[in-house]
Amino acid sequence: MEFWSDFWDIIWWFVWAFVFIAYLFALFSIITDLFGDRELSGWWKAVWLIFLLVLPFVTALVYLIARGRGMAERSTRAAVSARKAGDAYIREVAGSGSPGQQIAQAKALLDEGAISAEEFAALKDHALGQARAATTGADGTGAHRAPA
Repeated sequence: MEFWSDFWDIIWWFVWAFVFIAYLFALFSIITDLFGDRELSGWWKAVWLIFLLVLPFVTALVYLIARGRGMAERSTRAAVSARKAGDAYIREVAGSGSPGQQIAQAKALLDEGAISAEEFAALKDHALGQARAATTGADGTGAHRAPA
């Protein structure tokens, strides 16, 4: 009978560990939201933090109930902003300009002596190949198909 007692003690310990870790995640997201909210004054942020220290579980529940919707909206805005910034960075780094722009950049590199005439020809062929691939469909007929 002692095995089952120890077994349930271990299960109970895991339940409490899960609850504590979930509380820590909620607490960190609340604190992050507090400091990320530009509409809330510094005094209100201080009041929320004091209550989080004095009555942590009750304050976390009240915060999630009272400000949960705004918290989700701020989180969504931050995610969209980060996504746009990432996409803009990728476009900038990839240099996905038109074939004319790519050839002009390659020509500028050739004029500066940074690349040879053979490399310029390869870059030019590559840019023109991308332009041809963009104008012809996958079946080679030139017809554009909508993705399924």
